[in-house]
Amino acid sequence: MSMHPPHRTRIKICGITRIGDALAAAEAGADAIGMVFYPQSPRSVAMQQAQAIARALPPFVSTVALFVNATEAEVNAVIDAVHPSLLQFHGDESPADCSRFSYPYLRAARMKTGLDLLDFKTRFTDAQALLLDTYIESYGGGGEVFDWSLIPKNANFPIVLSGGLHASNVGRAIAQVRPWAVDVSSGVELSKGVKDAAAIRRFIAAVRDADAAVQA
Repeated sequence: MSMHPPHRTRIKICGITRIGDALAAAEAGADAIGMVFYPQSPRSVAMQQAQAIARALPPFVSTVALFVNATEAEVNAVIDAVHPSLLQFHGDESPADCSRFSYPYLRAARMKTGLDLLDFKTRFTDAQALLLDTYIESYGGGGEVFDWSLIPKNANFPIVLSGGLHASNVGRAIAQVRPWAVDVSSGVELSKGVKDAAAIRRFIAAVRDADAAVQA
């Protein structure tokens, strides 16, 4: 019998724009929901709606505010109004840009051949984790899977795995990468910014099945 505690991959449902979708994610067992504060994104959420979503969530469900090259004033406005648990920087932000808020943050790394992820982490030493997403020319998620073998085997820091995940492939992702957390958006959607509660439940069930397999 294993003496190790059960493995549990954390789950973030990103691109939430509606209270009902946030509650569906929480009720299904998500650890966090993400809200996008990038006006060019089809999943961008207005400040008043983000406040309503954050207020509606039950306790112990984290909120993550995603930014792409936002100004300091724009980030501070979200912090003051929404009080997110974490910030997520998904653009060209420097270490100083990410650290200036004295707020816990995730730094997105857009994965492609040639990116030295270990060096990237040394630049963002105070990031809570690196969120690994597929490189696309524009910013934000493209709903495509990247080559997971690009992740160094000796990456000894928390990884949030993103990029094209859904219920049918997240088990393989967990078996291969063993991330701290997984992040899904388009893989649980009816349309951009509109989530499918049944798809969220299937995704979370697939994560838990994968965790059980890892433990076994």
